[in-house]
Amino acid sequence: MSSTLAIFDWIIILGYFIIILGLAWWVIKQKQDTSDDYFLAGRHLGWFIVGASIFASNIGSEHLVGLAGSGATDGVAMAHYELHAWCLLVLGWVMVPFYMRSKVFTMPEFLERRFSPTARTTLSVISLVAYVLTKIAVGIFAGGIVFSVLLPELNLWGMDSFWIGSILVIILTGLYTVLGGLRAVAYTEALQTVILIFGSILVTIFGLKALGGWSVLRETLGSDAFNLWKPMIPEGIQGTWAPVLEKGKMAWYFNDNYPWLGMLFCAPIVGLWYWTTDQYIVQRTLGAPNEKEARRGSIAAGFLKLLPVFIFIIPGMISLALAETGLSPEIQAQLLDANGEIIRENAQSAFPLLVAYVLPVGVRGIVVAGLLAALMSSLAGIFNASATLFTIDFYARIKPNASQKNLVKIGRIATFVMVIIGLIWIPVIKGGKGLYDYLQGVQSYLAPPIAVVFFMGVFWKRMNAKGAMATLITGFAMGLFRLAVDTPVKLLNAYEYTKGSFFWVINNIFFQYYSMLITLVCIIVAIIVSKATEEPSYEKISGLTFGTTTDDHRRESRSSWNTGDVVSSVLLVIIIVLIYMSFTG
Repeated sequence: MSSTLAIFDWIIILGYFIIILGLAWWVIKQKQDTSDDYFLAGRHLGWFIVGASIFASNIGSEHLVGLAGSGATDGVAMAHYELHAWCLLVLGWVMVPFYMRSKVFTMPEFLERRFSPTARTTLSVISLVAYVLTKIAVGIFAGGIVFSVLLPELNLWGMDSFWIGSILVIILTGLYTVLGGLRAVAYTEALQTVILIFGSILVTIFGLKALGGWSVLRETLGSDAFNLWKPMIPEGIQGTWAPVLEKGKMAWYFNDNYPWLGMLFCAPIVGLWYWTTDQYIVQRTLGAPNEKEARRGSIAAGFLKLLPVFIFIIPGMISLALAETGLSPEIQAQLLDANGEIIRENAQSAFPLLVAYVLPVGVRGIVVAGLLAALMSSLAGIFNASATLFTIDFYARIKPNASQKNLVKIGRIATFVMVIIGLIWIPVIKGGKGLYDYLQGVQSYLAPPIAVVFFMGVFWKRMNAKGAMATLITGFAMGLFRLAVDTPVKLLNAYEYTKGSFFWVINNIFFQYYSMLITLVCIIVAIIVSKATEEPSYEKISGLTFGTTTDDHRRESRSSWNTGDVVSSVLLVIIIVLIYMSFTG
């Protein structure tokens, strides 16, 4: 089947853009005069909009490119991260009451209320830098990959399809994000969620049909591809530092880079940081009118979060199976080399390749619209989150008397600057072959200190500002050290450390284990420094920790949920357990 989009496909894609821009324009015409309205949609987002927006913000480039690609190279191993739907229950039931009670705009602002202005500034700086270097970079990378696969011959003014796709996605997304703020982002994301889910389900269905069914997929890839529980220390003790890929029929594809112990304990650390403390996600719940809507939105997002295992990881595995069996010569030529071994760099194209060569006309247009929806929603989310951080955590503190209109203006300018930075990033992304892999490790090294400070800050009232700062500084120093050691190897393919040396061990130890080490050290530092220094003012942090909540606070929280909320949360946990049990090889 040809990969060229037919006229009918283009009509569907054009219709998608018209609907999205029409919805964005309708939202933009609504009131945008105050910072509350621009950055938090006036705190009027209902639970469905909150849940769909959280899901759409998450489901972006790392899924279209990274997650589906990991399905091709590592089987269901990355499903550990997707089964973090339970983290959204932690957000809704544990953290939301404190966030809604504090009436903050940003997560760093919450740290200021709980600890100190210095803690707020530290987290704001780290978050902004991380957003630019990771989320924006990966979003652009994915946009370019999708366009280069679907429209390989596209050329305009000397630019190839990678450049054209990246620029188009950035500019269109930036346009409605700059003008409409969080309200435009949230409402367009809700619609994009529906399109994305529908389109991705079609990819799985048509992919399995082309392959011959689920049984053929399991038979072709083998049981190890469907095993979530990799050995704790593969290939002996030395495997902890240097896992060896076995050559063989299919076993070598599904390596042991995801030992079950690391995934069981490290992955939740990253999950709790991302889903319950990161501005990029939590901003949606802050836009809800009350605790009830915010919690229900979190629960709804938890159910949606289970879908990527089946609409991204499985399609990536189907793509590899089609290549291995020779049922799709076009995909085979892209994914496998002359020896029948997978080209790991090309695995990033697993999902777009299915779209290009397996889907029929019309359906392909729907799915391409879904791909664009995912790319645009994740970029819109990060543009808006970055603008909120800059405006509220820096500008508003420097100019405390700035008018609401001026804050909105600065927010728009900050969003525009993020768009420009995104455009500048394109040549860097295009040139860095190992960049995507490198970026995936960043969050594992930066997440632990943030997660520890937030959760210990809420659960342990004795933790003080000095303990929080010592934890952030220590954790970030350990994370940046690992990144500094990793950078030459990841971005300069020819560079390697001497085997057995200190830097070689640091570079090759599983990132999950290193992340667990950072977490343990951060917890110890938080306890020692807090205990060794003065107690915080409990009156000042009233309502911000479990130990300082009042009877009125507890009554208010209790009135915000009912039996239906509890039943749906329990059901979500049961479904997660059943999925874990089904992926045992």
